[in-house]
Amino acid sequence: MNILVYGAGVQGSYLAHVLIQGGHHVTVLARGKRAEELEEEGVVIRHYLQAKTTTDYVRVIRSLEPNDTYDLIFVMMKYSDFGAVLPILADNDSRHVILVGNNMDTYAMHDFLSTHGRSPKQVAFGFQTTAGTRKDGRVICIRGGHGEMVIGSLEGPIPFRTLLEQAFSRTKYKLNDQDQIDAWLKNHMVLVVPMNMVILYHQFQMKKVVRDKKRMRQFVAAMGEGFRVLDSLGYPLTPAVQAAWITRYPRLIRRALKLFFMLPFSRLIDGTNAELSALNDSFTELRARSEIPTPNWDELEAAWKDKIV
Repeated sequence: MNILVYGAGVQGSYLAHVLIQGGHHVTVLARGKRAEELEEEGVVIRHYLQAKTTTDYVRVIRSLEPNDTYDLIFVMMKYSDFGAVLPILADNDSRHVILVGNNMDTYAMHDFLSTHGRSPKQVAFGFQTTAGTRKDGRVICIRGGHGEMVIGSLEGPIPFRTLLEQAFSRTKYKLNDQDQIDAWLKNHMVLVVPMNMVILYHQFQMKKVVRDKKRMRQFVAAMGEGFRVLDSLGYPLTPAVQAAWITRYPRLIRRALKLFFMLPFSRLIDGTNAELSALNDSFTELRARSEIPTPNWDELEAAWKDKIV
C-alpha cells in the first residue's frame, strides 16, 4: 500500500515504523529540521521499555500537493494543529483520512472535509496509545505491547475498514474499534487536561507534582467534575468503568498516579501549553452549557494560566 503519515513527532514516527515493518510504501510529511533529520538519519526510535533502537529509512515530503494520491493518510497532529491541516487535506485527491490524536471537534472536522473535499472523503478518527518525546533527532517511545489505536467513524462502521486491516495485517499493532469515538475522545480529554495542567504548572518536574498534595487532589477531583459535565450533556461515559473508578475511588486513583509519576519514564511524556489551551477552551464551551459546578477544574485552570502568562 501507498501510505502517508502526516506528521513526524512521537506518534507519527512510531506509526511510520509499524507500517514500514508491515511492508508498505510509507511517506512521511515533515518540515524544517525534522525533515532534514529524517532524510539524513531515517526514523530513529528508542523503544524505552523494550530497551532497543530501530532505524527505518523513509521517503520524506514537505508539502502535500493536490494530485498526490495515497491509499491512506494518517494525520498525526496535536489538536491545536489540526485546523491548519484541514484545508490541505480537503484539496488533496486522496479519499481515506484518519485524524489521530486528542480531538474535541470531530463533527466539525468531518463536515469540513466532506463539504470542501476536492474528492469524496471518508474520514475516521483515532487515538494511538503511545507516548514519549524527541531528543537529538530520535524519538524516545513509551509503549506497551506492539502499539494500539482506538479508532472509529462518526457514521457507523468505518467504510474503509478493509484497507485498514490490510495496512496492519503483517504487524502486531492492534486496532481497537470504538463505535462512539467522539464521546471516547471527549472522555479522554477529561483525563488529559487536568493532569497536564498540573504537569505543565510544575514544568515536568514530577517530584514536585507528587509532593503537591493540593494539586493532586484537585486534578483527580476535576476529572470527576469533567465526567459529570459530559454525562449532564448526554455524552456516554466510555469506558464506563474508567469514569466510575475516578469518581468513586479518588484516593485510590491518586495513589496510583503518584506511583506512575515516580517512574523514570513519566518525565518523558510530551505535552504543550498550546494544545492544552485549545483542549481546555473547547471544554469551556461544554462547561458553559452544563449546570454542573467545576470548582476544582476552575482553580486548576486559574493556577496554570497564571503560571504560563
